[in-house]
Formats: sequence, C-alpha cells, structure tokens
Amino acid sequence: MNTLAEDQGHAKVAAPKGRRSFVMAMFAVSGTVVGALLAIPLFRFATFPLRKTASEDDWSDVGLVTDFNALTAPVAKTITLERRDAWQVASSQTAVYVLPGSDGVLKVLSPVCPHLGCSVQWQDAQQKFICPCHSGTFAMDGTRLGGPPPRSMDTLESKVENGKLKVRYQYFRQLVSNKEPMA
Repeated sequence: MNTLAEDQGHAKVAAPKGRRSFVMAMFAVSGTVVGALLAIPLFRFATFPLRKTASEDDWSDVGLVTDFNALTAPVAKTITLERRDAWQVASSQTAVYVLPGSDGVLKVLSPVCPHLGCSVQWQDAQQKFICPCHSGTFAMDGTRLGGPPPRSMDTLESKVENGKLKVRYQYFRQLVSNKEPMA
C-alpha cells in the first residue's frame, strides 16, 4: 500500500509541474526571439562603419575623357552630388578642377581652400590658384606656394569608366597639415 501511495503522490506532483514547465519554456522561447529581434538592428548599427563600402552613388560624372585630352591648364567643372538619407535624395552642385596629369592621367582637385574653406580660383594670367579670402597661393598642380593654408589643395579620387571621368567628392578637415576626410 505504501508503494501505491508513493506512486500516486508522484503522479499528482508531475502533472502540475509539466504545465508550469511548458509555460516557462514558452516565456523563455518568446523572450529569446524578442531579444534576438532587438539585438539585430543594434548589431548592424554598431558594425556599420566596418561594413560600409563605396557604392556607385558615391561617384559623380565630370565629363567625357576626350573633352580633357587637350588640357594645358586647370579647368573648373560643375558636378552634381546626390546624398541619400533614408527615402529622401538631396541633390547639390559643386565645382572641381580637372588638371592635365604629368603622366597623362587626369588629376581632380577640390576647390575648397584647406585654410578656412573659401573657394580657390584659377588665375590664368598668373598661372596659379589663389584663395580670395587670405591670399593663399597654389601652383598649377595644387601644391601650396604661400599664404596661411597649412597644406596643398586636396586631390579627389577619380577614375575613368566607359570613357567618362568620374570623381568621388569628399570634404576634408581644415586648418590641419595633413589631409583628413570628414565623415
């Protein structure tokens, strides 16, 4: 008789414990799923700088390469920049200088003075770039000649694709002696 009572006692305890463990397991599974769903965006946000690669949207058309074959002096070209922010696309225009390269490769310069950000202008008569704000001067290839700018004009990354010159426009930190891209 004792054996039967012990068996019945275990049976009474086992049935309610089974329902509780099922409910606890469901809470654990749903908590894990919700935690994972919340962790994925956080992980993607934290690792974005490591995963970001240059896309085709980062490149702007400057013009046909054949248009620049006979260059003897820098020429200003206007490019269109498109910045995508979620669903909005903002377009703006800016200028770049295209230079004849010493080895036949075209060179593209930013027109922004590395001193305080004024627009540097090419002066044909003097054969140099001059910043109108503080009289900084640069040679035809963008090398600093004099004045307060701490470094030469900034070169921009460029490439030729399907007969077109393309440039990746960037802004650089001012008032520092080395070229540092801004975010």
